[in-house]
Amino acid sequence: MEKKSEVLDLLVVGGGVNGVGIALDAAGRGLSVSLCEMHDLGSATSSNSSKLIHGGLRYLEHYQFRLVREALAEREVLLAKAPHIMWPLRFRLPHRPHLRPLWMIRAGLFLYDHLSKLKNLKPSIGIKFNNTSPLRTEITRGFEYSDAWVDDARLVVLNAMAARDKGAKIHTYTRCVSAVRKNALWHVTLENQITGEQQVCTARVLVNAAGPWVVDFFQEALAAKAPKQIRLVKGSHIIVPKLHDEPEAYILQNADGRIVFVIPYEGEFSLIGTTDEEYNGAPDKSRISDQEIEYLISVTNSHFKQEIGKQDIVHTYSGVRPLIDDESVNAQAVTRDYSFEIDRPKKDAPLVSVFGGKITTYRKLAEAVVDAIAKLFDQAGEPWTHNAPLPGGEFTDPKQLGNELKGKFPWLPEMVIGRYVRCYGTLSYVLLENANSLASMGRDFGAGLFEKEVEYLVEHEWARSAEDIIWRRTKLGLFMQDAEIYELECFLKAIKPTRDITPESQVA
Repeated sequence: MEKKSEVLDLLVVGGGVNGVGIALDAAGRGLSVSLCEMHDLGSATSSNSSKLIHGGLRYLEHYQFRLVREALAEREVLLAKAPHIMWPLRFRLPHRPHLRPLWMIRAGLFLYDHLSKLKNLKPSIGIKFNNTSPLRTEITRGFEYSDAWVDDARLVVLNAMAARDKGAKIHTYTRCVSAVRKNALWHVTLENQITGEQQVCTARVLVNAAGPWVVDFFQEALAAKAPKQIRLVKGSHIIVPKLHDEPEAYILQNADGRIVFVIPYEGEFSLIGTTDEEYNGAPDKSRISDQEIEYLISVTNSHFKQEIGKQDIVHTYSGVRPLIDDESVNAQAVTRDYSFEIDRPKKDAPLVSVFGGKITTYRKLAEAVVDAIAKLFDQAGEPWTHNAPLPGGEFTDPKQLGNELKGKFPWLPEMVIGRYVRCYGTLSYVLLENANSLASMGRDFGAGLFEKEVEYLVEHEWARSAEDIIWRRTKLGLFMQDAEIYELECFLKAIKPTRDITPESQVA
């Protein structure tokens, strides 16, 4: 934790994608920054998305042209910043004439191609499905267009790592208990969620980027009324053995106006979602319901030859999105746009509160927030994140990087090298430092998760539990057995991190 005498320029509450994005942007402009997250980084909304970098084709039906244009432009920016955790993905849209006419889909895809200039992505085309298609035989026509895939949880961690590299302090498992204005400064009480210890720090600006807890933060930590309300919308997903061997994803229309993605996932699976339902519970307690499971199965089976049932589901997850309450009738129609409010009564210490947003536009949101904050600091630099790669993203060709790793570490299984490229990019060299044989990697906990990788994740990426590692830092939970996960948890309890990024060292 910061020294008691230190006054921060900026304290960010919330370790989701918006919070870490703001911390990174501000730290890179020369501001002193600290971020606190009450759980693991990206443990709520930001790791439970559909894992897409996209403009939002269906948002065009709700006339959200500015949002779509900005998201489409950001799509290309992000692909260049992190080629290890993001890559282009083609989507196939089966035509269902009873739902949307051909002219409407053509018009929507024309706008999608032209609202922002395509640089590295292919334009949309019309396609025909034949007997080799995985779709039901009655579906004969459709369209294909471009968007992109992202490992959402790793996007959060990499932004946090980049912020740390710029001097920001990242404190996980640290909750903001209260924040009070005194003498033009924020006096903020932080509580270590593992030890229970508390400490007060001071900051010139406080940023509420608590995501689905943004309104709760006003009530619980600030004892004030939120300037805006949000609608919590639950999006649930199921993962099943892959429905086809094609590299393309599918976007399925449904009679209720919602759409369902079927996305190739981790080589052996299909990721199916989302559901878009109103949610009123605690954000961290959301779970997929039987009705949602039946809905996703029904939509999928109405399109694909290979039918699925509940017995095929290998994993599920649900995320709660904090959307701006625009009084839309249906959850799927609520805007995915973002806004932020600055509260500074009588030139007191400013409070910045972030509402809404989506992963694709997190960098633009962060830039806009820090632009507003920078006006308060003479020393603040100019916007800089547009062309800056995220940690591990300093390469252009994943295949070439994989070949380089094979050449330097020929004893490492090819499957593991491929996963390292997709997870860590050039950070693989940090992970593999001093490794000279398979034996030097330590025990294999299962699915190629070696002890050396676990130690790297604890020392460099704030991992604390097996869940942090197998679901957020990697997706190896899909491949590991319960006994293997138990052994990993026992190992984590026995080791002590040495870097000053762990909860034990965060409280003076």
